[in-house]
Amino acid sequence: TKLIKPKAMFWVLALLSSFIVLSGDVIVLSEGASSRPHHINVGAIFSLSTLYGQVADIAMKAAEDDVNSDPTFLNGSKLRILMYDAKRNGFLSIMKALQFMETDSVAIIGPQTSIMAHVLSYLGNELNVPMCSFTALDPTLSPLQFPFFVQTAPSDLFLMRAVAEMITYYGWSDVIALYNDDDNSRNGVTSLGDELEGRRCKISYKAVLPLDVVIGSPREIVDELVKIQGMESRVIIVNTFPKTGRMIFKEAKRLGMMGRGYVWIATTWMTSLLDSANPLSLPKVAKSLTGVLTLRIHTPESRKKRDFAARWKKLSNGTVGLNVYGLYAYDTVWIIARAVKSLLDSGANISFSSDSRLNHLKGGTLNLAALSMFDQGQQFLDYIVETKMSGVTGPVQFLPDRSMIQPAYDIINVVGDGLRQIGYWSNHSGLSVIPPELLFSKPSNRSSSNQHLKNVTWPGGGSVTPRGWVFPDNGRRLRIGVPNRASFKDFVSKVNGSNQIDGYSINVFEAAIKLLSYPVFDAVVGDIAIVTKRTRIVDFTQPYIESGLVVVAPVTKLNDTPWAFLRPFTPPMWAVTAAFFLIVGSVIWILEHRINDEFRENTVSTLGRIVLLIWLFVVLIITSSYTASLTSILTVQQLNSPIKGVDTLISSSGRVGFQVGSYAENYMIDELNIARSRLVALGSPKEYATALQNGTVAAIVDERPYVDLFLSEFCGFAIRGQEFTRSGWGFAFPRDSPLAVDMSTAILGLSETGKLQKIHDKWLSKSNCSNVNGSASDDDPEQLKLRSFWGLFLLCGIACFIALFIYFFKIVRDFCNHHKKPEEEEATVPSPEVSRSKTLQTFLAYFDEKEAESSRRLKRKRNDDLSLKSS
Repeated sequence: TKLIKPKAMFWVLALLSSFIVLSGDVIVLSEGASSRPHHINVGAIFSLSTLYGQVADIAMKAAEDDVNSDPTFLNGSKLRILMYDAKRNGFLSIMKALQFMETDSVAIIGPQTSIMAHVLSYLGNELNVPMCSFTALDPTLSPLQFPFFVQTAPSDLFLMRAVAEMITYYGWSDVIALYNDDDNSRNGVTSLGDELEGRRCKISYKAVLPLDVVIGSPREIVDELVKIQGMESRVIIVNTFPKTGRMIFKEAKRLGMMGRGYVWIATTWMTSLLDSANPLSLPKVAKSLTGVLTLRIHTPESRKKRDFAARWKKLSNGTVGLNVYGLYAYDTVWIIARAVKSLLDSGANISFSSDSRLNHLKGGTLNLAALSMFDQGQQFLDYIVETKMSGVTGPVQFLPDRSMIQPAYDIINVVGDGLRQIGYWSNHSGLSVIPPELLFSKPSNRSSSNQHLKNVTWPGGGSVTPRGWVFPDNGRRLRIGVPNRASFKDFVSKVNGSNQIDGYSINVFEAAIKLLSYPVFDAVVGDIAIVTKRTRIVDFTQPYIESGLVVVAPVTKLNDTPWAFLRPFTPPMWAVTAAFFLIVGSVIWILEHRINDEFRENTVSTLGRIVLLIWLFVVLIITSSYTASLTSILTVQQLNSPIKGVDTLISSSGRVGFQVGSYAENYMIDELNIARSRLVALGSPKEYATALQNGTVAAIVDERPYVDLFLSEFCGFAIRGQEFTRSGWGFAFPRDSPLAVDMSTAILGLSETGKLQKIHDKWLSKSNCSNVNGSASDDDPEQLKLRSFWGLFLLCGIACFIALFIYFFKIVRDFCNHHKKPEEEEATVPSPEVSRSKTLQTFLAYFDEKEAESSRRLKRKRNDDLSLKSS
């Protein structure tokens, strides 16, 4: 290859790739069956100058030795790992992969980066050679597109899902992504964006850095960090490699970006760096990174893991510490070794054949025709993905979609003295302080109440969760639109002519925004009604106050009178009731008087019954369902007005007032068909009162909150009828803005805590009027008043008086006519005083005497008188 110029090699390789992908016919030339091979080659492509390459080299050699230490495992065959140092050069990686295809390698471990994985996987697909990588974890390396590429560690799709759930857990919704412009970093951030979108969060800015291998100075990093400093979001996700990551945090500290208010979340590269650092230098490194959150692929504790970690110092000679990728490198070798064992135990031979499509490319020094196709490659791939074993990383198994079983991550907080674990994330149960392996046997519970992490030390040493945003010094300023109206200043108005805005709507907005953890831009705040036309151009929050159009008109109060009890019934109703009272009584008397002695008694008895019936009728009126209607009438102020509601307003010809700028104007024209000529625009509560008082308008149509505030200040008016529209006031945001949803949640929070009602009471609960506008009076509204019923009692009293008068008249008449003095007493002439006293005593005795006895005595006397006369 030294004889070929790099540019020429590029074109030759491009031609080769195209030829391999586009060709379809394969001729397999068997090398012939043979006994078990002495060596089974497995290629490995890593850059040994990198942290991942150093750790992988040591771990894979240890695994190779452990596999070969048991000669019975492969039944006499030896596994041979052919490590190639790609020196962080993509071209060399491609060329070495081609060379491995020439040397009959059954698999390739690697490549190290996702860029090379996308390229070399085409070779693996065509030549049936599996590629197993634990570092190229790009979520887009799909087994559908690259069936011979196997990720032997959890895909970064799960890493980004864990980061997204951490962001949601802490209540942030706007983040910045800082990453290298390579497949692994870029596609990881794309996956993060997708995960955040499903949680109503977003990446507001993507800071793209050059490839990790070409960054020679911090200039590009500083430029991006300075941009980030001027932005609102303070939550920064760093998805990069150890080399670039070290430079990022060094410059961030120099720029003062490691202090309070910032949130830094680094992906797994940071734990790899810190786990592999010299233990003596770790506290110094950790101190400069205090407050950073980072993740590590979770590997459960086990005896195998502890034993391997104990061997590591001897294996590495103290050059590098063990990180999680060393564990996955070790298990990847064992995955391939077990697949080799399964293939050999199945009786299959390991053989390679020439690809006829490459025969015509003979000549030159490349010798592309020497590339071999692995005859048992598909079967070998099946054994790899069917692997089930217990490794140093824990249970090893692939799901049907080729993802690793039970993906989980440790969540780490970097503090001054090292690393502190604050919890775990698993795809099974989300965030937890319990190790995932203890939860896998339980039902999945992803509810928000079940998500927990321990306390965090944040950048700057604080323990309070940063809100994640600031108002930028040189970014786009917060823009809030408010209505500029002269009317109803209690809702929105300037304070003493200054630029400060105050009012009910402003107070609600300020209280709600304090519950958010990020800035709100381009909002409209104020007494803004939520109507259909407006929802087509903006997104509203849920209403913070109910509203709706009502009719307000001048009224006169109906005072209580002695005849107030008559109001529930109309005069015809009362007339019919009285008539039937008499008719029913007459019918009963006609039907009963000839057969019932009770109906043939004297007039006095009848009068008593009449009085009793009258009283029963009074009691019936008060205690029947009539009471409910009457109580409603008497406890609610009765207001008189020719306008009874929206219906009479429509049918009348009077003019109607409305507030300038209100949607009521178009509603009355379009929906109520009220002529525009009848409408009068009014600009303030005072204009409302003046127009109603002098008859300029017969009524005013406006929203309920405005009308309530108007009625609290101006008396002699009232709402007529019911609200004839239903709506509310909300805050408006640009279309598709997630802020509308978050502000709605904040408004609900204000309502549940009672803060919303307190703001309402501060601005809107006041009244200068008495009962006429529905305000409270000195009387208890639940008590019925005597002045409303004394007419009823008067009628009852008159009936009683008349009955008594008739009764006494009859008694006196009977006494005078039938009670004559005895003969012997007539001869004696007493004094006038004695005579009057005697007469009174006699009358009282007669009055108290039972009527039947009196009748019998008078009858005997008549009989005696007749006898005397006849004798």
